[in-house]
Amino acid sequence: MTTFIADPSFWEVFPKAQLNVLIVKGIADNQAKENDPYLTELLTNGKEAAKKFLQEETFSQNPVIAEWRGAFSQFKTKKGARSSIEALLKRVSQDREFQPINPLVDIYNSISLEFAVPCGGEDLQKIAGDIHLGQAVGGEAFLPLGAEADAPALPGEIIYYDEKGAICRCLNWREAQRTMLTEETKDVIFFMESINAEQAERANQAMQELKKRITEYFKVEGIDFVVNAENSEENV
Repeated sequence: MTTFIADPSFWEVFPKAQLNVLIVKGIADNQAKENDPYLTELLTNGKEAAKKFLQEETFSQNPVIAEWRGAFSQFKTKKGARSSIEALLKRVSQDREFQPINPLVDIYNSISLEFAVPCGGEDLQKIAGDIHLGQAVGGEAFLPLGAEADAPALPGEIIYYDEKGAICRCLNWREAQRTMLTEETKDVIFFMESINAEQAERANQAMQELKKRITEYFKVEGIDFVVNAENSEENV
């Protein structure tokens, strides 16, 4: 049985953090559907909803952006690394369109946009052993999405990792090809990250909506749980 474990080293950096986790098993069809009106509408609506988090003219002064940049300054990062929600909101600020990728990714991206929470998903069947979130020793193997060369984690970087190396670097900044969601994915683990109470409240709402949309689309029920400093591990 796989266990999700937030290491003591993570809580040393973010003692008030909360992680919302969702496990979904038995996905029957995650084939890309470029012209699916439901998925297209989800992304369009998510983009529109995200605009309420971009009220300041200077992008970096919007609270969601400022909070996550502050968080990333508390641990070792690769130059230019930003929270996954910043990358999505940047595209919104530039009025760029969001095109469907595959249903699982499209659904969690729509949730991330709507609630301004970092959200990621990994193929649970490709995880080796337990899943950890903590500070890297340094050198953990990591082949980034879209890359051809290994880009190992830095000492002190906050990463998701398993027995074979890093799964995501700098929290949800960049994911590995090894565990990424594909059209063949059957079992999924989703993560949402919060570093303060206001973010956690939004993440709680976002998780319930994610569960709802997954159930409506794939006709399977997911199981979610919350990880915090008092409850730092759960079986998945």
